[in-house]
Amino acid sequence: MQQLHIEGEVQQARDLSFVELVALPGQVADVGTLIPGREGGGVRLQSILEAVGISPAATHSTVVSSDGKFSASVLLDAVYEAVVAYRLGSGPLPQTKGGPIRFFLPNVEECAIRGVDACANVKFVRLTRLSYGPGKDTRPTSATSHDELHTQEGHEHSKWRKV
Repeated sequence: MQQLHIEGEVQQARDLSFVELVALPGQVADVGTLIPGREGGGVRLQSILEAVGISPAATHSTVVSSDGKFSASVLLDAVYEAVVAYRLGSGPLPQTKGGPIRFFLPNVEECAIRGVDACANVKFVRLTRLSYGPGKDTRPTSATSHDELHTQEGHEHSKWRKV
């Protein structure tokens, strides 16, 4: 089972296992109550960040997929309410649901370009890196590249609409 690695501007870099994620405060029993249509349970990002200790220099959070091909970097202040989904029922979140770890931002409806948007909801997460200033962000930078990404990935919505 894959672990979530937290590094960068933190007091202690750390790998969090399924058991450690379960033990954290801030559990969300059903992410569908925050993000309709989504499944699984998770923990608030804020609880994870408190467990590793945030450096005062940290301004951004970069979430990276397990294959390293996709990453989203957003202002840390904008993602404290994010949910890290890691389970379905009492077991791990299956890959068919974006697992074993998936990053969700509540209250975003459309994909935009480089904002705190639905494209920052990252599947197959392995790493979260806190940094001073933005980190690597591979989200689409144009409407065309956005549509191509969603077509390749089989995302639920394939047309880009500017928010």
